Amino acid sequence: MSRHRIYIAGAGILSSLGRGCEATYEALQKNSCGLSPLRLFCLQSNAPMPAGEVNLPSPGSLLPRTHRLALEAARQAVPDPSTPLDGIIIGSTTGGILTTEELLKKGRTDQMAFQYHGLTTVARQLADHFSCSGPALTVSTACSSGAVAISIALALLRQNRASTVLVGGVDSLCRLTYFGFHSLQLVDPDGARPMDVNRKGMSVAEGAAMLLLTTKKTDSPLAEITGFGLSCDAYHPATPHPEGKGAIKAIRAALADAEIAPEDIDYINLHGTGTPDNDRAESQALMDVFKTPPPISSIKGATGHSLAAAAVIEAVVAALAVSRGIIPANTGLITPDPELLPPQKQPEKKKISAVLSNSFGFGGNNGALVISEPDHFPHPVSNPERKPLTVCGTACLTGMGDLRATLHALQKGISTAGVLDIGELSANLPARRVRRLKRLARMTLSLAFAAHTDTRREDKPTAVFMGTGWGALSETHDFLARLEETGEQFPSPTDFIGSVHNGPAGQVALFFQATGANITCSGGDYSFEQALLAADLLAGDEPCCVIGADEAHEVFSPLLDPSTGPKNL
Repeated sequence: MSRHRIYIAGAGILSSLGRGCEATYEALQKNSCGLSPLRLFCLQSNAPMPAGEVNLPSPGSLLPRTHRLALEAARQAVPDPSTPLDGIIIGSTTGGILTTEELLKKGRTDQMAFQYHGLTTVARQLADHFSCSGPALTVSTACSSGAVAISIALALLRQNRASTVLVGGVDSLCRLTYFGFHSLQLVDPDGARPMDVNRKGMSVAEGAAMLLLTTKKTDSPLAEITGFGLSCDAYHPATPHPEGKGAIKAIRAALADAEIAPEDIDYINLHGTGTPDNDRAESQALMDVFKTPPPISSIKGATGHSLAAAAVIEAVVAALAVSRGIIPANTGLITPDPELLPPQKQPEKKKISAVLSNSFGFGGNNGALVISEPDHFPHPVSNPERKPLTVCGTACLTGMGDLRATLHALQKGISTAGVLDIGELSANLPARRVRRLKRLARMTLSLAFAAHTDTRREDKPTAVFMGTGWGALSETHDFLARLEETGEQFPSPTDFIGSVHNGPAGQVALFFQATGANITCSGGDYSFEQALLAADLLAGDEPCCVIGADEAHEVFSPLLDPSTGPKNL
């Protein structure tokens, strides 16, 4: 049975280039650069670096900046709030952290002030605005979050679980990401210049983009999303595989899913952050897949890197490339790196029928999308029958210990509340393997190892699906605390890498060398259920690990979730 075509019926976009599709298209035509010295928050020392800041009007509400960015982009994509939506899927890495940072600086401890901290609150806010009673999922896989969100939306639509879905990516600038990438020495003080021989790093940015996807053919769809591919490097928490192996796998999967050949692609939108390693690995991957690559470019020299928003911003740009016939320039490029593929130096008007858009993130999370002219390619015929998931092994950790200790306590009528010592969290793992990991990563890895052991099978999981309501609270707290204590001079790069929500799932991938999809969902109390849904949609026939985990933290837990505070554990 042939599968549904998925059309882009509406699009919204906000970046440092402007607000809306028309403003973005005009900026791309002019090869404009939206980078400027950071203005959003004051720095204690050092001059602000170039950043991609959105010109957002003064707030008319108490909503955090991320939520306001998301709402405006959604209103652009779906002007009529009464439009029926079957689901909303959002990719985000920051949520309300900018507001949380300000509240912590002021010493606020009232729980209501922190109500928008969680990533899931963005999707919930949009669900309220559009009166959507269907699934409202939140994905957090670092810089590939938007691509993963789109992939989940495609699966929902193809499997007849929805006919119209709003999908997007959003992140605001904040101290955590601004200083975090600086701590890794991954920021170019002169502004990002992807693929340039003298490139020194990225420019941190913010933004939002939304797509209204539907299986119903509208009068004038912007484009069609033809294929997607997901993979994980399983190589390093922050560095891409030097040969681009994970990127190759995602790109080939996207082309196969679209049922097209590499030569059918007319333009490649690069992930292209401007960091030496990322650009080199991506170029290696493209040279492996394409005998004669089509024109390529990265727009991050114009917009900066807006993290979870980037993939959807670039999906909108890819749709504009198809609908308006334009190849965007590789903004910021001065001297092309002779060891890399040569990028597009200036904008060019040209008929574009199909675009490959790449997004790669921390934890080795890779996503690739094929976006094409509506109905350009033959109707895809493959729509594999979905098989139900089968539980092969289980594990749990509570305040009483592992599964056996927990069951024993429950049988005795004893509460399982409590906080385990950090060593107890990973007692089943070699101390050397976890010596640099903090609570959530240890807990997650311990659960995955125990569940796999319980299967008594030799085959290891190839895909990882994780749910976490709050992410790595220890690393987030420790990074911000050290940032404040050192006058913004010496934030911890290790804590920053560990602070991303998908960090623990990345550790599981490293442990098992799982190179399939690696997806972290953050849906508050329903995070595990969201991860389970993602697995049901995307796992296929391969063995996978589905995990739900959250840590208790003496500072953050009482502020964010009273039910996990010390008095209630």
